[in-house]
Amino acid sequence: MILYHGSNTEIIVPDLSKSKPFKDFGRGFYLAEDIQQAKKLAFQKAKLFGGTPVVSKFLLENTVLTDPSIRFISWNDYCIEWGEFVMRNRDHELPQPCHQYDIVYGPIADDSVAYQLRRCKLGFISIEQMVKELKYAKGITFQYFFGTQKALNLLKRL
Repeated sequence: MILYHGSNTEIIVPDLSKSKPFKDFGRGFYLAEDIQQAKKLAFQKAKLFGGTPVVSKFLLENTVLTDPSIRFISWNDYCIEWGEFVMRNRDHELPQPCHQYDIVYGPIADDSVAYQLRRCKLGFISIEQMVKELKYAKGITFQYFFGTQKALNLLKRL
């Protein structure tokens, strides 16, 4: 499968040390199957941080996700387990990384994540309500997370 990464700079070799912590699935390299999603992110990053919008393209062999040596988890929809996973990864009070998955696939949380997570953590809303609140406003979109060097080594730059 072809995956895309949108940024304000070209990515030749993904480097986990340059990834920001406390994202949906933790510190890692994020990609999408949807090139339009990657383009949108590239324009947002260039606008915020300068540079030029760039979409980098990678190949991931389909058989990788069924390889028993790869620690992989996925969600095909918003659910409580996904919400709890995102909450742990975005919790600045928990030691990170808080999971050992090589690759994670699942929905993207929308921009109100920090606010909704704080509301849930403080007990103002339930985890069920938080999941509803986090749904991406323009329809469900998905992301792939590569969180280990082992996972990054599976990607081939195109």
